Amino acid sequence: MIGVDIGTTSTKAVLYDKTGNNLAYANVGYPLYQEEPDMAEQDPDEIFDAVLDVLTQVIRRAGDKKDQISGVSFSSAMHSLILMDEHNQPLTRCLTWADNRAYEWADKLKNSDKGLALYHRTGVPIHPMSPLCKMLWLKNDWPELYEKTAYFIGIKEYIFHKFFGKYVVDISIASATGLFNIHTLTWDEEIIQLLDIEKNQLPQLLNTTDYLENLNTSYFERIGLSDQIPFYIGASDGCLSNLGVNAIEEGTMAITIGTSGAVRMVVDHPVTDPKGRTFCYALTKDLWVIGGPVNNGGIVFRWVRDQLFAPEKLTAEQMQVDSYEILTQMAENIPAGSNGLIFHPFLGGERAPLWNANAKGSFIGLTTTHTRAHMIRAALEGIVFNLYTVSLILEEIAERPKKIQATGGFARSALWRQLLADIFEQEVVIPKSFESSCLGAAVLGMKEQGIIASLNEVEHMIGVTHSHTPQPENFSVYRELLPIYIRTTRLLETEFSAIADFQRKHS
Repeated sequence: MIGVDIGTTSTKAVLYDKTGNNLAYANVGYPLYQEEPDMAEQDPDEIFDAVLDVLTQVIRRAGDKKDQISGVSFSSAMHSLILMDEHNQPLTRCLTWADNRAYEWADKLKNSDKGLALYHRTGVPIHPMSPLCKMLWLKNDWPELYEKTAYFIGIKEYIFHKFFGKYVVDISIASATGLFNIHTLTWDEEIIQLLDIEKNQLPQLLNTTDYLENLNTSYFERIGLSDQIPFYIGASDGCLSNLGVNAIEEGTMAITIGTSGAVRMVVDHPVTDPKGRTFCYALTKDLWVIGGPVNNGGIVFRWVRDQLFAPEKLTAEQMQVDSYEILTQMAENIPAGSNGLIFHPFLGGERAPLWNANAKGSFIGLTTTHTRAHMIRAALEGIVFNLYTVSLILEEIAERPKKIQATGGFARSALWRQLLADIFEQEVVIPKSFESSCLGAAVLGMKEQGIIASLNEVEHMIGVTHSHTPQPENFSVYRELLPIYIRTTRLLETEFSAIADFQRKHS
């Protein structure tokens, strides 16, 4: 089974056997267009070409196993929006989750008497990331463009239309749009009226295990697959990542830190937060993923390296040494708590737990005794503090996790892994699964075809690469520092909008 993950920076494809072994792999990247403040767009045709490329490469690399491929199953990033005309041509590029231009309309909706009720029906926090807020912005600020639009779709729908000539969307991606009622499993009638559109302008809803056949002739010949191979529509990347790291049982929390990050748990029915701080997305009709995404994960560490340690980065490149490893070695020499230096990691606004596109980063507590090494450690601690505050909300609405499965680029660092264990006061396990969202997609397809009997068989497809337990002396320091981190975040929130307005005016 091939698992394909259409991500924010690249598309990946992996061919797995029924035991989860990686038999072939391909990865093709594409640019993010940020030509004005708050913009974050991609070219849908560049992404489609990447999907074709990774499938072609994987099938070529499969060799004599090509004839044993039984299906292709898809994962995709959430919250994208593309406006299509009546001739099925895009009127816009793909607006990604990181596009914040709808921030004013998101604030208006969030603060209206409808805001919280809409959240409880859709499971999507009111934030400019969501297609709902993007469509409100376009409807009001770009009315001529909005009126020309025949279909409102996302990137997965665009790709499936290219392949099969139909606009279809799985309930997992749909549940992340802000337009889908998670209780009725249908497009929400009141929201359709709010947006002044017709239901037939939205894609047809499918279950995450549904598939399409009869691939467009020109594409299956190029890819090298039979046109009768089923293409499973799959689910969203976050939900499938939980499946791909075996975090689908109650009490298991998945934490991902890549460029951004997320904290997620699986429940057997839709669960929302009384204050609207967490998401609730479908994995299947009977499995729902609750949690919170954060904008600021590894991208913060990259900023620290590029802006505060440029000379060291250059030296590391010349010596062909990993510059991140040099930085983490420096941070290891600093005690837990960074001698009272706190970092708020909101360099790119923030989704959970603040849901504030105007949020800004800061160092608090700087003194003459603090060094750049303190700043590294404080930045790493701040990223994990932020994730921990998301987990506290999940404890309020669900349960305290019994174990943590953690993945992402951070997992290569022993320091980051130990920070997670110390701050969360939990054992942290790093699964061995390769490309968890791709594996999750493939497992969905395998289950539907009867190759495996249950989604729980993913447990046997992953191993454990590292396991870390909390160090009591560090945990006690963080329990003292965390309340200060939370209080200072709340104090700064009152000025985020003023700072953001100043920066937009003078940028």
